[in-house]
Amino acid sequence: MKREKQKKSGLIDKKIVLGATVQSLTKLNPKVQIQNPVMFIVYLGAIFTTILFFLSLGGIKDGGSWYIFGISIILWLTSLFGNFAEAVAEGRGRAQAESLKKARRDVIARKLVRAELESEYSEVKSNQLRAGDIVLVKAGEQIPMDGEVIVGVASVDESAITGESAPVIRESGGDRSAVTGGTTITSDWLIIRVTAEAGNSFLDKMIAMVEGASRKKTPNEIALQILLITLTIIFLVVSACLLPFSKFSVDLAGQGEPVSLTNIVALLVCLAPTTIGALLSSIGIAGMARLNKANVLATSGRAIEAAGDVDVLLLDKTGTITLGNRRASEFIPVGDTSESDLAAAAQLSSIADETAEGRSIVVLAKNRFGMRGKEIAKLNAKFIEFTAKTRMSGVDIGDVHIRKGSADAIKAYVQAQGGVCDKSCDEIVERVANEGGTPLLVAQNEKILGVVYLKDVVKEGVKEKFEDLRKIGIKTIMITGDNPMTAAAIAAEAGVDDFVAEATPETKLALIKKLQEEGHLVAMTGDGTNDAPALAQADVAVAMNSGTQAAKEAGNMVDLDSSPTKLIEVVRIGKQLLMTRGALTTFSIANDIAKYFAIIPVLFAGIYPGLEALNFMRLTSPTTAILSSVLYNALIIVALIPLSLKGVRYKEQPAGKMLKHNLLIYGVGGVIAPFLFIKCFDLLLTVCGVA
Repeated sequence: MKREKQKKSGLIDKKIVLGATVQSLTKLNPKVQIQNPVMFIVYLGAIFTTILFFLSLGGIKDGGSWYIFGISIILWLTSLFGNFAEAVAEGRGRAQAESLKKARRDVIARKLVRAELESEYSEVKSNQLRAGDIVLVKAGEQIPMDGEVIVGVASVDESAITGESAPVIRESGGDRSAVTGGTTITSDWLIIRVTAEAGNSFLDKMIAMVEGASRKKTPNEIALQILLITLTIIFLVVSACLLPFSKFSVDLAGQGEPVSLTNIVALLVCLAPTTIGALLSSIGIAGMARLNKANVLATSGRAIEAAGDVDVLLLDKTGTITLGNRRASEFIPVGDTSESDLAAAAQLSSIADETAEGRSIVVLAKNRFGMRGKEIAKLNAKFIEFTAKTRMSGVDIGDVHIRKGSADAIKAYVQAQGGVCDKSCDEIVERVANEGGTPLLVAQNEKILGVVYLKDVVKEGVKEKFEDLRKIGIKTIMITGDNPMTAAAIAAEAGVDDFVAEATPETKLALIKKLQEEGHLVAMTGDGTNDAPALAQADVAVAMNSGTQAAKEAGNMVDLDSSPTKLIEVVRIGKQLLMTRGALTTFSIANDIAKYFAIIPVLFAGIYPGLEALNFMRLTSPTTAILSSVLYNALIIVALIPLSLKGVRYKEQPAGKMLKHNLLIYGVGGVIAPFLFIKCFDLLLTVCGVA
């Protein structure tokens, strides 16, 4: 089960809405407002019209007092709605962080003098631990601080961080040695070397990131804001020229009235890209929240945007494309041996084999021939464990010696017993290897009985996922340490675009550099220290939370679930973020174009009667036209908040088709919507006696 907090982080949460309402008032501070230049113009406009209202009460005329008051109120609401959108997004982030804060608490830690002396320790608070300290943590106790296991193996409950209730194994050495402060050991014990200090732990960084405290504007976001500011300045200059221009036009035409200061301010706010200006920050924060909901922590907003632009994915074979554990799929007898005899021998040699491969052999023998597991005590057997030196395992029962292992090791064993290897056995071994499988030979005394075909099982649905990625122009490259033949077979079955066999850390790094020199944006996953150089080089680098500290520091994202396939979801979230921003920008600019044609003809029709022909909506008067436009301008921000938080619907399709879809929905829709709603508001105001 995922963290319960995720169910409570939606827009309908009353607590978030109430908090956002208070925050929207707090954000009216000029120091906060100036950080968003587009909305700062609205803020200044609201202040200016408020001053005009009080001046109108003193006898200075710039339109009716009630009209100025109405414009002022709507502009204040526009500012508040923009603040509200950002505050809701930040509130959702804070709600996500609540359960994480509960996990962050000070505990008493056993600080060891030396790792070898478990009995010599001093008890200190977790916030007093420093990097390099060594602590002992036993079953039922909370891990006091981030670190790496240096001694021991234990089950760890990481539900406080990942939301998954099933405990995971953490052990010294390898790529599953990292532990996170705030998680709990459920069995055995661990000796841990601390790698972080209070305030700088992974949990602290995650909370800050989720709450938005560490969020910085991304390059794309900055570029878009510069564009919006430029458009606003253009409209500001144009609006500033309207007063002298309208006065000149009135004198020249001898009819009509100059445009009032109130109308100029209202026109500026309506024509400036206030919709996307108000929602831009919330889109970025919401994108980060969606990534956090997927249990991925991005160390920068830049990484999420880069994920949206990625066009090459480097994927490890084991655990990502395949299940990671080879499974027995076939018994292939040699010579006069029957398949059932081979299965029986393979099962006997695997009874005490606790590896996934060994268990799969027992399961296959049971499913194929109904062979049940035998009671080990009754066999009076001596089991031979697998070692890297012998590369085989087996069982001795009296004079019967059964061995199971690699082809070379079993051949050498049989020849040492005076046996001979059949040519047909070599042919079967070669065929299995060419098909991407792993051949295990089974021998009894001096005779080879046959081959167990171990297959690296491709995960269900992976081929379809790669096909979806291909549709949106993303190339997938499988990386594996397997030989080229095995790699080619797996690549063909999985449906990846390319593969790299016999890959080393140097190979991965060189490949990423080569792809980047060709202009590609590259994403990859990794969990080991040997992956760190490649992760540091990749544009989007997702490190596994269970991996080493070096891998996590090299990556710009950390997957709390340690699921290598999460990279595909990260790319989707990144693309959805960019699509949402693009769609709402298109809608906002289309809105501005529509509002221009809705307001200008009515505003200047008194001076130039010929412009009345362009008033095709037949708006009642400049008063109702301006009021309707600023009212629509304010309410559309509120209407689009759910879309900015949820994101536009994502589909795997080519960029060209995606662009056409967005232009049709958000471009054409952005042009039509203002005309419809401004006309409705105009009719409503007319009925209410406003003219």
